[in-house]
Amino acid sequence: MSSNDESWRGKVGKMDAEDMARFLHEPNVGRLGCLDPEGWPYVVPTWYQSADGGFWIIPRQKSIWAEYLAKDGRVSLSIDEAAAPYRKVVVKGIAELVERPNVGGRWVEIANEMSLRYLGENGPKYLVPTLNEPRWLFFLRPEKVTTWQGVDWAKKYKTAE
Repeated sequence: MSSNDESWRGKVGKMDAEDMARFLHEPNVGRLGCLDPEGWPYVVPTWYQSADGGFWIIPRQKSIWAEYLAKDGRVSLSIDEAAAPYRKVVVKGIAELVERPNVGGRWVEIANEMSLRYLGENGPKYLVPTLNEPRWLFFLRPEKVTTWQGVDWAKKYKTAE
């Protein structure tokens, strides 16, 4: 690699729709930010399923943050990776309650897809023994999506030279 070779930076800039879709279908954990009853931010790591123009989120029945979402659907979701090329997707949107805690609802099919994406062929070994545990189903409808990839700063952050 020559001293002028900057290929280590990866593809730099906003992701196009294809890059973003590919990234969102990798098993990255999202960090969901919501508001507790006192208005404080509450952030929790979560699995998600990118589909239908938004993100499916499936909290367990006793997840306190599911109650927060049911009361105030304003959320942010940050999905990123810890190593180069440092891709990230940040979403601001509304979490819409689709199902209150239940067993055997629509969430089961989505959770199965998630378990396969996150755990591969062993996903059902994780999911099936817990299918009797009630879960919520939320759909996060994006209002704003921001993306970035690569090892460099966006132009807006660079000082004029």
